[in-house]
Amino acid sequence: MGMTRTAMLMAGLTALFVGIGYMLGGEGGMVLALAVAVAMNGFAYWNSDKMVLRMYRAREVDAATAPRFHATVADLARRAGLPMPRVYVIDNPQPNAFATGRNPENAAVAATTGLLNLLDAREVAGVMAHELAHVRNRDTLTMTITATLAGAISMLANFAFFLGGNNRNNPLGVVGTLLIMVLAPMAAALVQMAISRTREYAADAAGAEICGDPLALASALAKLERGAAHQDNPVAEENPATAHMFIVNPLHARSVDSLFSTHPAMANRIARLKEMAQAMGGGGTGGGGGAFRPAHQRGHRKPTGPWG
Repeated sequence: MGMTRTAMLMAGLTALFVGIGYMLGGEGGMVLALAVAVAMNGFAYWNSDKMVLRMYRAREVDAATAPRFHATVADLARRAGLPMPRVYVIDNPQPNAFATGRNPENAAVAATTGLLNLLDAREVAGVMAHELAHVRNRDTLTMTITATLAGAISMLANFAFFLGGNNRNNPLGVVGTLLIMVLAPMAAALVQMAISRTREYAADAAGAEICGDPLALASALAKLERGAAHQDNPVAEENPATAHMFIVNPLHARSVDSLFSTHPAMANRIARLKEMAQAMGGGGTGGGGGAFRPAHQRGHRKPTGPWG
């Protein structure tokens, strides 16, 4: 259902671009706006992982520097049928995490020190399974295409503003053109946010299946929401365009399941995960051969530090 809804929303965004583009810019303006948006977002698609990891000063870790965390991600990647992603830790007290990368072969997952210090092993596994679900679902590609169409619509509105919007394909006249110039970018942004929320629900469901423990992810989300609400993330506040990447909203504009939110309401996410747990017989079975057990709980040496 998640992919179907995403496809419908993207089809609607495409139709909005074609209709508004033809009315405001004609065929030439429409092609120009799309070409510029493709170029801009194409660059972001190929380089966004490096840019965002550098922005948040993420440091890459391996089996030697963070054995428990790295082993957890490695085990989950195997369960998900994914190549091993690069693993990063962000020195930030706000508990949060995100995934980035243009495809599963070039993916990276990152968690903050705040998250690793706050959650227990099952909850960390649930969060990282959610992030690996984004990788498996190729949500970076989906959001790049969405951003391209939304950006093209905004550019068309700017073209109409500077060029006067005089187009023979526009039957609405000057007043109609002005209304479209204002409303079109808002409509595109709303659809973009709706797609982002849909992908979060889908990653919750797929992540719960990967780790086999929906209740662990539900518990983690509840803790993360409380923790993020009381701890600033200055880099995210300065770069709000990256907020949709995180598992919980890193900004302090209370996250509600509204038209203007990039994240679903946490109560709704947790309720869906609890329903999954009941369907799976209590939340400890399913997805990848039973509930996930961190490596150190299977007889491995337990290193020092919360996630060593």
